[in-house]
Amino acid sequence: MRWCRRRWTSWLVHLMLRDRTEAFDLLKSMGAPGRLILHAQLVSEAADQLLIEFSAIGIELDEVVVKLGAVLHDTGKISHPNELTEPGSEHERAGQAILLACGVQAQIARVCVTHASWNAPDASLEERIIALADKLWKGKREPELELSIIDTVAGLLACSRWDVFERLDTAFEEIAADGLKRLQQSRSN
Repeated sequence: MRWCRRRWTSWLVHLMLRDRTEAFDLLKSMGAPGRLILHAQLVSEAADQLLIEFSAIGIELDEVVVKLGAVLHDTGKISHPNELTEPGSEHERAGQAILLACGVQAQIARVCVTHASWNAPDASLEERIIALADKLWKGKREPELELSIIDTVAGLLACSRWDVFERLDTAFEEIAADGLKRLQQSRSN
C-alpha cells in the first residue's frame, strides 16, 4: 500500500472519482494488467444492464457507486496478481487499502471488500448489485444473492417478493446467458 501512497499522493490525495473513465484511468495508472482491465469492462457491462433494469422498475440507486465499484472492485489483484487466475481473497482488503491510500472515496473503496461479503448485514443494495454483476458477467447465477436483492427491491416497492421475482429473475438470466461469450472473450486475452 505504501507504493500507492508514495507514488500517487501528490496528485491523488483528494481524489473524488466522478465517472467510469476516471476509474479506468486510475486502474491503468496503477499498472493494472490487461486481464484486470478487461474483467472490469465485462463486469461493468453486466452492471449497466442491471442499472437499466432497476431504473425501469422504479428503483433509485447511486449509479456512480455501481459504475465505479464495477470497475474498481478487484483493484487489490494488482498487488495479488495470482488471484487473477486462482481463487483467493487477499485482494479484497488490499484493494480497499490501496484505494483509500490513493484518496478514493471510502464508499467506493469499500466495494473491494463487499463484493465478496455481500451478505454482510450492512452491505448496501448498490454493493450487492456489484457483487451480482461480478457473478452474472460469466454466466454464474447466485440464488441467495439474487433473492437478497429481490427481497430488498420488493421492500422498496412495497410489494411481495413474487411481484418482483419474475421480472428480475428474467433479467438476471438474460445477462447470465451471455456469460459464455464474455468468458471466452476474457480468456482470449
